[in-house]
Amino acid sequence: MLQNIARPGDLPHALPPQPADESSLRLDLAAAYRLIARFKMADLIETHISVRLPGSEHFLINPYGLLFEEITASSLVKVNLQGEVLSDDSIEPTAWQINPAGFVIHSAIYPARPDAGCVLHTHSPYVMAVSALQSGLLPLCQIGLQFYNRVAYHDYEGVSLELDEQERLVNHLGNKKVMLMRNHGLLAVGRTVAEAFHLAYYMEKACEVQIRAQSTGSPLIEPTPAVCEKSARQQESEQLGELQWQALLRLLDREAPSYRQ
Repeated sequence: MLQNIARPGDLPHALPPQPADESSLRLDLAAAYRLIARFKMADLIETHISVRLPGSEHFLINPYGLLFEEITASSLVKVNLQGEVLSDDSIEPTAWQINPAGFVIHSAIYPARPDAGCVLHTHSPYVMAVSALQSGLLPLCQIGLQFYNRVAYHDYEGVSLELDEQERLVNHLGNKKVMLMRNHGLLAVGRTVAEAFHLAYYMEKACEVQIRAQSTGSPLIEPTPAVCEKSARQQESEQLGELQWQALLRLLDREAPSYRQ
């Protein structure tokens, strides 16, 4: 009777597996930039999202100077762990450089986290607001409970330009997928671009709910720790964000297909 009812973590059997070739990863990463802009989580040309290229120590990241809504698959820059921009005959040559803070953050995470396929850093408004609260993220709503006891914290040290901050970033992140960088923004680490975007989108939503709830001045209701943990486990999935990602790509293909260029 319930055989056609989707359960948490279920995906349609027809959903294709996450591709791992560079051209497909370029499409996914360009889509992530466009979606961050579309959902108003961008900060002009600042912040950055990267994707690890399989079988190498290289990653793709945004060219510094483009708005997120301008980024296309072919405009993404390939970088090694030494910060060198690499040329590729199959991609249009570029004179763009990369955000130096982006290099410091992303080149720290990939060697330390073999599970990281995508690293995402934003300055979205509600995340920044909660990052400045001593309490950090509170367990106030269902979408926020997926992060219960799963958020790391890193104290602000200034703009991330110093290489010696890398060790502290990695140590504070540990094995978690989400970190609030105090007085700064969000760091999300996903196995896929889909997962990293999913984490960033719902972290911003959870922070928005918290700020709106706190702004009422009324007492807040927090579920018991047992219920919080139960909810967090219910929302975990080996393919987190994949079903939503397919829908989001369809949205972009209707509204802003130039990301594929």
